[in-house]
Amino acid sequence: MAGRHPPLAPAPAPPYDLPGQESAQRYGYVPPRRPPRRTAGGLVAAVLGGVAALVVLIVLGFAAFGGEGRIGSRGGDAAKGVPSKASATDNKLYKTGALTPVKCHLPAIAPGSASMRRFMDALSDCLDASWQGQFGKAQTRFAPPKRVFWEGSGRSPCGSYPSPGASAFYCPANNTMYVGLRHVVETSGGEPLSHFAVFARVIAHEYGHHVQDRAGILLYAHAEMERADALARAEGSRRIELQAQCFAGAFLGAERTTLPMTRAQYAAMIADVRGRGDERLPPEQRDHGSGRSYSGWVVKGFKGRALAVCNTWTVPAEAVR
Repeated sequence: MAGRHPPLAPAPAPPYDLPGQESAQRYGYVPPRRPPRRTAGGLVAAVLGGVAALVVLIVLGFAAFGGEGRIGSRGGDAAKGVPSKASATDNKLYKTGALTPVKCHLPAIAPGSASMRRFMDALSDCLDASWQGQFGKAQTRFAPPKRVFWEGSGRSPCGSYPSPGASAFYCPANNTMYVGLRHVVETSGGEPLSHFAVFARVIAHEYGHHVQDRAGILLYAHAEMERADALARAEGSRRIELQAQCFAGAFLGAERTTLPMTRAQYAAMIADVRGRGDERLPPEQRDHGSGRSYSGWVVKGFKGRALAVCNTWTVPAEAVR
């Protein structure tokens, strides 16, 4: 793949009949009043087995959370800075229409960390511009996330990295996306670098968690999940993760003119997320969604004409299985 990506061909229907792979998607959080040392990596290790899979994590360091600068209706527990339910169900972002294209252009990905870093930085710049504009439509300030694209090991307020099977996570404790330059390739199941959307979706998903953070959605969701039983916590987590999937699809769909995909590239992206479903796990551990849901919400965002389609908080439980 050289220079720009080839023209967009008609997108195939989501390949729901593609064989799945062992689930490796995990979502974890650092409970309040506990030092933010534990990562979700320990949770993924139990389900990885021998499967090479790209794990996309959101590690919620809520002990360091604050409500300042986040949008959404307040009510809830105002004394603790917890947004009201409307922050998730009726957020201002849902009324801002579709993402406005920012004419994103990305460099081709070549072997090596330096090339992947250029790709990630260029993509993150586009995401900054896209979501900055969308929050502007809501007449709300927006601060882009910080970025850590790692090659070696390190620590974040949400824990150490890399963790077994984990190549990316978002830490709201310091508003930072963490992505492994080599790990994102090594854990992709041998995906060709020309299938750029497989890797772009990872960054756009993690960015989606930052959007949820700045919109007040994560803080509300965590407060609700703390009071819930195991099954309800798992459902709340699925609503978070599937919304991030939809936000990722919305961005890629908005940029389809300057980031076109061939049928093969589109199919590779959908097959990748389709293979990450957690339907094989016990119900109380199903925190990301089935393969059908995990891929379906990307498609919903990609084809949607407004961010309202990404509201996972008012759909029935059957839509976030």
